[in-house]
Amino acid sequence: MIIGLSIHDFTLLHVAITLVAIASGVVVLFGMLGAHRLPAWTAVFLVATILTSVTGFMFPIHGFTPALGVGIISLVILAIALRALYSKHLAGAWRWIYVATAVTVLWFNVFVLIVQSFQKISALHALAPTQSEPPFLIAQGAALAGFLALGIMAALRFRPAAISV
Repeated sequence: MIIGLSIHDFTLLHVAITLVAIASGVVVLFGMLGAHRLPAWTAVFLVATILTSVTGFMFPIHGFTPALGVGIISLVILAIALRALYSKHLAGAWRWIYVATAVTVLWFNVFVLIVQSFQKISALHALAPTQSEPPFLIAQGAALAGFLALGIMAALRFRPAAISV
């Protein structure tokens, strides 16, 4: 039991939160490409992404795993994103720092989604059972390349109107 839920139900909750984080993150990213702040979507994205990492730490895992490492790094990057957006109000360099951190944590979520998909979906697992085979590497490489390109474009285009303090 985790927070009163069976492992199965807690896993479903964690996955649902993660999918909300990814979906809202995609909306926020495309908003950035159009120079739109989208404050409500941004709040959903940031909160859901924080909850994704926090709930990930609640699973009964023994020892340090790459997933825990990604969760720790994600929370550190999220702290920088929150500071850039809500404390520094995207002033000066904080604008592109926010874009870089927001896109990075969205990519982390997608990275983990790809890992989990290749582990849990039998058709994908058959293509890359050790996750060192070309289909897995191509999927991860394409995701990374896509996020790098979109992140650079967002950093160049995201110049929203000043945020009132």
